[in-house]
Amino acid sequence: MLLEFPRPDRCVVGTIGEPGNRLFIIQVSQGGALAAVAIEKQQVQVLGRRMGEILDQLESLGHSTSHMIAPSDMGPLDAPLDIEFRVGAIGLAWDAGRSAIQLELFSQDLGEEKEDEDGNVLMQIWLVPRMARDFSLRTQVVVASGRPACPFCAQPIDAGGHICPRSNGYRTDLF
Repeated sequence: MLLEFPRPDRCVVGTIGEPGNRLFIIQVSQGGALAAVAIEKQQVQVLGRRMGEILDQLESLGHSTSHMIAPSDMGPLDAPLDIEFRVGAIGLAWDAGRSAIQLELFSQDLGEEKEDEDGNVLMQIWLVPRMARDFSLRTQVVVASGRPACPFCAQPIDAGGHICPRSNGYRTDLF
């Protein structure tokens, strides 16, 4: 099954749940169509960073890209929130014909335990540079809004603290 969004009105990353137990979601809307996919935090982080790098490379080649320092759309995800699939693989490329970044989100292989009559699903989204920059900046904000990282081992610190492997399990105030 193919889901295409050649001129989306909105494409954002968001979360559901509390830090440490969040579900990351990419949601896209175009006209009356609204779709969402579940994605891993690390995938969101890499996707946002790489999209920003592509925009920076385009800028150095003379293409006009947006110079934003903060995302303009920090609104909540739209309702209803129906998740189409969990992202397995991601494709990202510059489409010169459309002057847009093409984002391809492939569903995870569901395997025999969960056969779907539609099989694997592909979502294609084309983001103009301004929308791509906004998406990239929002991914940074959303990922950073989670649990803080331990300055010694870089693992997330829960509200109740954490046992740092670099301190041999001793609990001390980090700050």
